[in-house]
Amino acid sequence: MPDDMARPLIRDRGEAGGSRHLEASMSDSPVIGIMGTGDFSRSLARRLVSSGYQVVVGSRNPKRSEDLFPEEVEVTSQVEAASQAALMFVAVFPEHHSTLLELKPSLAGKTLVDVSNGLRINHDGPSNAEQLADMFPDSDVVKGFNTISAWALQRGPRDASRQIFLCSNSSKAKSSVMQLCRRMGFVPVDMGLLSSSLEIENLPLSLFPSWRIPILCTLFLFILFYLYNFLRDVLQPYVTAGKSVFYKMPIETVNVTLPSVALVMLALVYLPGLCAAFFQLWSGTKYNRFPNWLDRWLTCRKQFGLCSFLCAALHAIYSLSLPMRKSTRFKLLLAVRQMKEGDEVWVEEEVWRMELYVSAGIMALGLLSLLAVTSLPSVANSVNWREFTFIQLIRWPSD
Repeated sequence: MPDDMARPLIRDRGEAGGSRHLEASMSDSPVIGIMGTGDFSRSLARRLVSSGYQVVVGSRNPKRSEDLFPEEVEVTSQVEAASQAALMFVAVFPEHHSTLLELKPSLAGKTLVDVSNGLRINHDGPSNAEQLADMFPDSDVVKGFNTISAWALQRGPRDASRQIFLCSNSSKAKSSVMQLCRRMGFVPVDMGLLSSSLEIENLPLSLFPSWRIPILCTLFLFILFYLYNFLRDVLQPYVTAGKSVFYKMPIETVNVTLPSVALVMLALVYLPGLCAAFFQLWSGTKYNRFPNWLDRWLTCRKQFGLCSFLCAALHAIYSLSLPMRKSTRFKLLLAVRQMKEGDEVWVEEEVWRMELYVSAGIMALGLLSLLAVTSLPSVANSVNWREFTFIQLIRWPSD
């Protein structure tokens, strides 16, 4: 939100006696400091002010940066900001953390929230938060807010994920940041000690980590069934009878392949539940941990189901597009010509088979759509457990 839009809104809120109430509530709120004047810092400052906090921003050039922030935010030097705030957001690049070492006496005993991210996934460590903790051993470092964008901070949690992952070696510092998150409208998620900061920093850089196996499985099944249908319906007629039907490859062969993939993917949704039940019966208890492969399979069932729904939906679209093909219109013209010549074109058995096939396909797509919609968190949270298990047909012991 531009400054010329944000400032009148806050000033209008203070009219008719409201300003005194706002100033009183602001004076009772703790002072939150921010190191840095980038996009994230400006969005964070606006969000903190709208949540009722006093905000002070530390900058190396306060005069040049003060016009970038709302009027309620105090933009001052880094030393002055560090001395005023009890909780400080470090919103500078990790490679510039060393420039804050001169503030070590002013930041001693205070909480530092590291919001930085890396440029690539870091598997070896240490994390940026751990390095910051080594630089400031007398301060309590909390890792968080790195998975929230500047846009989400400006617009509020309704336009983005509400969860903010936090970790720290100080339970007191982490509790204070969690309270701040709730006041801002977000949902804090406790990830434990600061050793979990590497995992939190890798979250924004991970590309669909829970979707990797389902997508690869879908692609593998699609290639497998497509090759089989190609060999049976396209290549075999060409080799045995010299009939060229390669025009079937883009649409008809793909359309025949998609339902097979959808059915197998749907089976892979419910199969791990059977494996989990068998494992519990075999071990004689439900408290033993599942094997790693089964545990990963169970956590990916929603993704398997949505991939199955995608294949089924594509199959429906491809089926609707079949009559628009030029080859289909050519066959229709041949049928019309045969009718004019007196040949029998209407075959009762084939007509009934097609009608039943289309009807069953529509019903199956409707049921699969119901399962897919029910798996969404917003829908699943609105039904009770019995209703959810009724829709899903079977309640697996692993749920």
